[in-house]
Amino acid sequence: MASRTFSRTSLGLLKSSSSALQPRASQSAAAVVNKRLEQDLESIKQAGTWKTEKVITTAQNVSVNVTGSKGPILNFCANNYLGLSSHPEVIQAAIDALKTHGAGMSSVRFICGTQDIHKDLEDKISKFHGREDSILYPSCFDANAGLFEQICGPEDAILSDELNHASIIDGIRLCKAKKYRYKHKDMADLEQMLADSQDKRSRLIVTDGVFSMDGNVCPLPEIKALAEKYDAMIFIDECHATGFFGKTGRGTEEFYGMEGSVDIINSTLGKALGGAAGGYTTGSKELISLLRQRSRPYSFSNSLPPPVVASASKVFDMLFESTSLVEKINSNTNRFREAMTGAGFTIAGEDHAISPVMLLDEKLNAQFASLMLEEGIFVIGLSFPVVAKGKARIRVQISAAHSEEEIDRTVAAFVKVGRQLGVVN
Repeated sequence: MASRTFSRTSLGLLKSSSSALQPRASQSAAAVVNKRLEQDLESIKQAGTWKTEKVITTAQNVSVNVTGSKGPILNFCANNYLGLSSHPEVIQAAIDALKTHGAGMSSVRFICGTQDIHKDLEDKISKFHGREDSILYPSCFDANAGLFEQICGPEDAILSDELNHASIIDGIRLCKAKKYRYKHKDMADLEQMLADSQDKRSRLIVTDGVFSMDGNVCPLPEIKALAEKYDAMIFIDECHATGFFGKTGRGTEEFYGMEGSVDIINSTLGKALGGAAGGYTTGSKELISLLRQRSRPYSFSNSLPPPVVASASKVFDMLFESTSLVEKINSNTNRFREAMTGAGFTIAGEDHAISPVMLLDEKLNAQFASLMLEEGIFVIGLSFPVVAKGKARIRVQISAAHSEEEIDRTVAAFVKVGRQLGVVN
């Protein structure tokens, strides 16, 4: 057999040639991917679903400045339901915590990322909802991502409303339970699925408390009756209810007068409760203890920054002390809905601060939102695929911080643009 020998020179040339090929191959692969991404981006534009971010140059409030605007515009598209994102007391609480507890924890909770203020906030959440214990997350998206795979396995069943939030859908995908999707608020469909899943170890009904695109409320009394009949637990996501929905802001349970009827509640600190960031799960001590041990978003994400914790904690203090902000948002919501309905508009939802103005046609919807901005009113038009085809709407979100004059001015702008576009007489 002939021996194979290589000189140092030839080996060096081979190594050099191989190294030279690697960057070109890598660059070629990247170019192919970027080309595909360009095509995807173009398809989004062609479909008319391209999202453009308007840049706000002021603090979040009911009146904001936006890059390119001639002056302040009224904001009716934020989740700032109680108007507390820029409240002086909330800001001061964040500043104080920044000074006493620092900017951040540089750690996950179970290593060295738990401060006294984290535990204090979790206690306030539990007290607010009347639950045994609570656990904080960086967002409610994380709370939803970290829950289902820890409590439901292949032996269990999850029954989810078809219009549940994307974070719920993604969280359910992570678990190995048998998955059912019932038609939106269709209790006959849910009952059939509950009956079909009786061979499973447990059943968990999963629903938004309030559905953010429509402002409608889950039929909790009927869900509770079915849960008792078919031995199921109930989970609700309260992101668009906590702090402002119900008589004292306790959410969907309170709206129906059914406090304590839900087994697990997930919600957010990033909307009504100061608007900064953060989410949580509240429920039994056993559930929360398990999540602290196994929930991946909790175990592998940095703790909430102290200023965020303090601002949310301050909001809970305000809600414990007074219901005036809840009363104000309810009053503003009724004023807007009644005036708009009286003017001839169709408003979706059920007495909720999310008040979608149904225009149905996608092109009309986009034009309407643009003309509203010219009138100094900041609202967003939602069309397919965010909502179903033929269900385009302007989603108006009312805040406790809006004055009656601002509500009336916005209604007047809707009427003006509506007449201009032939929507109302």
